[in-house]
Amino acid sequence: MAEAASQDLLLAAAFVSDAQYNRNIPFKTSPEAVRLYYLYNHWIMRTVTYFFIFLNLSLAVFEEPAVYPLPFLVTSLVEVLCLLVFFGRLTHFAKVTLRNVFWKDTKNICIMVAILLSLTDLAIYGVLRIYNVSSIRWSRIVRPIFLINFAESRQIRRAFRSIRNTLPEITYVFLLFMFSLLMFSLMALKLFGERNLQTAEGLPYFKNYLEIVFDLYVLVTTANSPDVMMPAFDFSSWYALFFIAFVIVNTYIFMSLFLAVVYNNYKKHLKNEIRKLAYMKHRKMIEAFNLLKEEEGAQFVVREARWKQLVKLVAPDISNSHRELLLRISDDEQKGFVDKKSFVQLADLLNIQVITLKIRSHPLGQWMPRVYKSAVSQFLRSMVRHRGFVWTYDVIILINAIFIALDEETPYISYAEWVFLALYIIEILLKVYTYEPRAFFGKNQFWNWFDTLIIFAALTATILNTTLKSTTKYNSQQILDIVFILRVLRLIRIVDSIQRFRVIMNTLINIVPTMLTFGGLTLVVYCVFAVIGMELFHGKIQFFPANSNAPYALECGNPALKDSLFARGKYCKNNFNNFVSSFIVLMELTVVNQWHVFANGFANVTVQPAKLYFIAFHIVMVIIIVNIFVSFILEAFFVEYSLEKSEVETAIEQKIQELGMGVQEDELQDEQLLDNMESAEHDLEGEGGTKPQPKGLVFKIASKRYRTVDALLQRMFEAEIPLEDEGPSFEEILNLPPAPAVPSNLTSERAA
Repeated sequence: MAEAASQDLLLAAAFVSDAQYNRNIPFKTSPEAVRLYYLYNHWIMRTVTYFFIFLNLSLAVFEEPAVYPLPFLVTSLVEVLCLLVFFGRLTHFAKVTLRNVFWKDTKNICIMVAILLSLTDLAIYGVLRIYNVSSIRWSRIVRPIFLINFAESRQIRRAFRSIRNTLPEITYVFLLFMFSLLMFSLMALKLFGERNLQTAEGLPYFKNYLEIVFDLYVLVTTANSPDVMMPAFDFSSWYALFFIAFVIVNTYIFMSLFLAVVYNNYKKHLKNEIRKLAYMKHRKMIEAFNLLKEEEGAQFVVREARWKQLVKLVAPDISNSHRELLLRISDDEQKGFVDKKSFVQLADLLNIQVITLKIRSHPLGQWMPRVYKSAVSQFLRSMVRHRGFVWTYDVIILINAIFIALDEETPYISYAEWVFLALYIIEILLKVYTYEPRAFFGKNQFWNWFDTLIIFAALTATILNTTLKSTTKYNSQQILDIVFILRVLRLIRIVDSIQRFRVIMNTLINIVPTMLTFGGLTLVVYCVFAVIGMELFHGKIQFFPANSNAPYALECGNPALKDSLFARGKYCKNNFNNFVSSFIVLMELTVVNQWHVFANGFANVTVQPAKLYFIAFHIVMVIIIVNIFVSFILEAFFVEYSLEKSEVETAIEQKIQELGMGVQEDELQDEQLLDNMESAEHDLEGEGGTKPQPKGLVFKIASKRYRTVDALLQRMFEAEIPLEDEGPSFEEILNLPPAPAVPSNLTSERAA
């Protein structure tokens, strides 16, 4: 009986953990499978998986064409090791998931196919290499599949699903755009083709229809404006109307339509994804409750002892005081049990970071109580706590920034640096005198550490520079300049004091995880195009030092580039001769400026259809992926401006205040921007302050950063799920169809 209860507790903890981290893996519920599932989700296993994924991707740096060449045997053995790790991870996943679910999951099939293709290509390439037959490592293009399809990369897969679901709508707009482009190109051919005009390079102007299509497509990106217009404009000013009409229709209207379509479809499919997450989260919490419930009168509940055991398993790192706080919220009336409604909120409670603060008296208050508690001391400490003290030093930082920008050779400017250093040191000393030192230099007090280290580094560098300048030729002024620049970064605190700026900063903080997701998405696209680019353009363009005497050094080693914009612009180092150079070129193409020069240059050294490679990259990266990223930023700003506190967060704050263990938001000095800025810990020394604090422990909500777009939408859908409705089954949730929105009075039957 005890063993069964222990197994139920372990299984319930797995469900709650999945709900907390939004994992939607339908795992087996046998005791052995649950233990394997815990091992599968362990952070070490995930870290090892990511390490080998990136090791596998980085092999392109060491394979031909290599930045740092390694023997083929070494790279092949490393690749085989990576594939074995991937196969082991996939086998582990198969052990914990249901068989029918595993074989229906496309991502598992993709991983197996990618492993098989990689091994086959590696064997063929190795055999051909033995017989000195040149071949292509075509399987390198499938390596990003491992980054996309492992269970840990669900955010990247969601982004790819958004792209896939958006493609049909984009296709219609793209076809209309291409029709407009082809029509304008035909008009340009008829208007300018027979005028015998020439470009600035002396080439025929708008004679070839395909060249016209490419030049006007580039004009849509504004990369060749106004150069492409100038021959016609020089011939007749009236021809400017043609290009103005083209830019209005294609650049401003069609490109805006692309963004609108991408944003609309992204939002629609994001809601469907969140709908699934909300139902999966609700369902798993209900499953956990059903495992632990006991009958209490007319209702089922979870006993306090079982609840504590569960929380210890799910969140072993939280303190006992934090756990007791969560229990007081879940069991508000202290009945000794947690009802169903409160239990379902446990995952949300665990997701809200609550900081436990220990209140300590200042050491000087113990060592010199009469001096520290004197009227002068209390006045001094109240002055340091006052907002005006922060504003005063904000002004000093601004003035110091101006002085740093001035000529440091001027004696008065040089002396002023000593004055500013003295003021900063006084600020640190006053704060340490006012606030309890262990709280002031706590592990979360990043800005206090930053200020202190920067100031004392500047002081040390200034003293060393002054001492050594007169005795040796060594001058540490450059180091000192770097320190001064770092100190200017304290201006971020000024930004945080302005409400509208703070909204922007909060949004930037909120989108950091998503920026990592789109960073992974960009990495996948870059890897694929880099491998293709190296196979197409490797060795076609070479870079030579400025004083090189090599043949065709000025033409990047290729006579086909003679008198070209590519050679005259000295773009020779922008080539596809290795993996790193390819990434740099792709980054420059993402920026768009001068991308047509690159396309023309590589087309000149190969064939003209090579321009299609650059057009395809522009469509995938700039038109689709960048627009999806812009869509997310738009949604993030809408959320940041409109989002209110969640019901769970409000419940936590209310309970903290009821217990008399809270820190009010208006007492926080710099809490709004980052957890580790100067915060309520500064106000926890209750002696001599205007608002005495309680002794012992206090709590505060760490940050509002968990309020992301996903959190808002998930909360919205969860509000539509009645408590008595246990929701669809796991399989039904995974097969939920796309829907633009969830109707009111939603039930699980209608959703499924």
